[in-house]
Amino acid sequence: MSHFSTLRTKITDAEILKSSLSDLGITVKSEADVRGYNGQRVRADIVAVLEGEYDLGWSRNSDGSFDLIADLWGVAKKHNQTELINSINQKYAVNKTLNEVKQRGLQNANVKLVLQ
Repeated sequence: MSHFSTLRTKITDAEILKSSLSDLGITVKSEADVRGYNGQRVRADIVAVLEGEYDLGWSRNSDGSFDLIADLWGVAKKHNQTELINSINQKYAVNKTLNEVKQRGLQNANVKLVLQ
């Protein structure tokens, strides 16, 4: 029986996800295995290699979005999974916003993000 959970995300840009993970000091692999309970593995397009024996992975859907795949119980053994996933999503959102601003030719614009 698999311990892996699959969660729908709003992440759509693989390169921004990879750079966001790197910004957070997380090692990133492409087309790699996500490590889970008792040596179980599942293939993912992007893998965040975490400290310990468990990873986070993202697999692209047909609509272009990514699903998060992880053994969340295992990840929680060494990490606060809610804080970890939230920090990844926040960094992705900031990087995605900055990328959109630059693509529109506003390199010198000031961007103010307001968290509520």
